[in-house]
Amino acid sequence: MNRFYTLLLCSIVLSVSGCSAGKNTQERWSAERAGRWYADKGWVCGCDYIPAYAINQLEMWQEDTFDINEIDKELGWAEEIGFNCMRVFLHHLLWETDREGLKARMDKYLETASSHGISTMFVFLDDCWDENAAPGKQRDPMRGIHNSGWVKDPGILYFGPCGSGCRYAEDTTAIVALLEAYVKDIMAEFKDDERVFAWDLYNEPGSGQDPDRYWERSFPLLKSIFGWAREVNPSQPLTAGIWHPRLKEMNDWQIANSDIITYHTYDPYVEHRHVIDTLKPYGRPMVCTEYMARTQGSTFASIMPMLKEENVGAINWGFVAGKTNTVFAWSTPLDADEPELWFHDVLRKDGTPYIDSEVELIKTLTGRK
Repeated sequence: MNRFYTLLLCSIVLSVSGCSAGKNTQERWSAERAGRWYADKGWVCGCDYIPAYAINQLEMWQEDTFDINEIDKELGWAEEIGFNCMRVFLHHLLWETDREGLKARMDKYLETASSHGISTMFVFLDDCWDENAAPGKQRDPMRGIHNSGWVKDPGILYFGPCGSGCRYAEDTTAIVALLEAYVKDIMAEFKDDERVFAWDLYNEPGSGQDPDRYWERSFPLLKSIFGWAREVNPSQPLTAGIWHPRLKEMNDWQIANSDIITYHTYDPYVEHRHVIDTLKPYGRPMVCTEYMARTQGSTFASIMPMLKEENVGAINWGFVAGKTNTVFAWSTPLDADEPELWFHDVLRKDGTPYIDSEVELIKTLTGRK
């Protein structure tokens, strides 16, 4: 969700043998296995999906608000334009309060998505936006503010309160044990499910504060979740996307421990191509799991054809404009129903395109036109 400043990728060491892989390296998929897996999938194209009715992960999945009919309708629109993969966020509080219900709803979601020819990349942990999360009724959107209700996982439970600076909670033992049980249970339930494309273990670790100061707070948890996932040993690949240039040690570790390489960048064409060229020498399948911010110069017209040409998966942020307010940019709140130029999202709530030519391009690239 944050801009990936691509001056980084000059600093990433291009030799795979030069990366410090950590203790899970011997269990990582070989490049050959990852390549065979990816070749069987075909070109991946889709979006980071949150239904228009939900302000965050909790409202999407909780029993009282989960709406499979709305999801079915929206995924039908996605099928019509050729999207074949959705990246979907979970939250441990959903499992903690209703684990069997959550798994049942995930199964129903997967059944519905699969009926539209869509696979799913599930995301576990997330360092973006609000430190505080609670089950139950979620807040209403704040007018004109991007992602005014999105919540981190685990947020304050692991890191403690944020004021002048974040600090670790006094006792993280209990929350770490809970997170381990959550990740292993969900993954074991769906570890051989062909409807699951991949597992994205941690979204933008270290995000939400100055990465020069706070990225290290997330590194131990990032390493732990990879360890838990390797113990489950799912048939789907594991990954965690690189997203910020200054996180050199963590970027190297993520690349060295992921089965497939995923990354975020909202930069324009030249910078985005540099990211691809920098990551190619690792010899692994690549998926861009966040891109497309119109006011940043990252558009479907400028980026999507390049991703297809390079056989890099294309997963943009946002689909149907809704309660997340991601039509507004990150740091430019407006007192308006919508900005002059949308930041993210593709369709209006009634399913009509925001920009007709964008949808026509997507249909052309996905073979739907």
